[in-house]
Amino acid sequence: MKVLVTGASGFIGSALCDALLVRGDTVVGLTRDPGRARSTNPSVAWHAWEPTLERPPADAFEGVDGVVHLLGEKINQRWTDAAKERIMESRRTGTHNLVGTIASLERKPKVLVSQSAIGIYGDRGDAIVDESADGGEGFDAEVVREWEKSAHEADGTGVRLVVVRTGHVLDPRGGFLSPQLTPFKLGLGGPLAGGEQYLSWIHIEDEVGILLWALENDEVNGVVNATAPNPVTNRAFSKALGQALGRPAVVPVPGFTVDLIYGREFGQVLRGGQRVMPRRALDLGYEFKHPELDEALADLF
Repeated sequence: MKVLVTGASGFIGSALCDALLVRGDTVVGLTRDPGRARSTNPSVAWHAWEPTLERPPADAFEGVDGVVHLLGEKINQRWTDAAKERIMESRRTGTHNLVGTIASLERKPKVLVSQSAIGIYGDRGDAIVDESADGGEGFDAEVVREWEKSAHEADGTGVRLVVVRTGHVLDPRGGFLSPQLTPFKLGLGGPLAGGEQYLSWIHIEDEVGILLWALENDEVNGVVNATAPNPVTNRAFSKALGQALGRPAVVPVPGFTVDLIYGREFGQVLRGGQRVMPRRALDLGYEFKHPELDEALADLF
């Protein structure tokens, strides 16, 4: 395939591009800074794009069979008004502009795989939720609703759309896991805010695996949760991470600590959680390589 990837220089995008290139696919990347991106991955054909200001160039899509859209301002930061606008518009307007170019093409790609997030479900306690669940409340849920609404502008264009609601991706290079490694390696890790909230995780290999699976399989469409089939509580995750690193994980992290670091609004989100099941992925035949947490962490470390 020839695949266009937005967010190709991020930690998920980089892993996806590597997997595509290893299997012999041609990869096109959209980025704000082609020069820097080219120096990190010269095997990708890079094109410049300012996602919130303009549509991506049509010539970047020449011969493209599929698009994977991973672009978005990082969510794990203090939610100032300016940060919230960047978080929202990088997803809402960026996706709108991407779909606008796709819709205008005479030869369109066959499939658009647009990343989303399980934040749409909000804080659900210990209730099990799948793709049929209603959306939750709060800024994170609102962002995802707008993000997915922009992706659905591709409906009616003849392009197969898959919306992948990603959970907490486990990869030492970034995402959810990376900022926790230093305190855990120092023996200062432990459960957050009591640790009873559920954490829906996924190994980076399965995150990439689901994206590739969605690209290749014509029967996959609509919303798909990208989470391992065995979510765990924050307390269980902390214990498993400590064991994987050979360190104790008994130092509790009070909820007010994340408020001090990230602010009260995002701190409240971090104290919550979702117990998400990947029902549609399982029903449609995706086979998880790392369904159990202990094995997934052992593989990473």
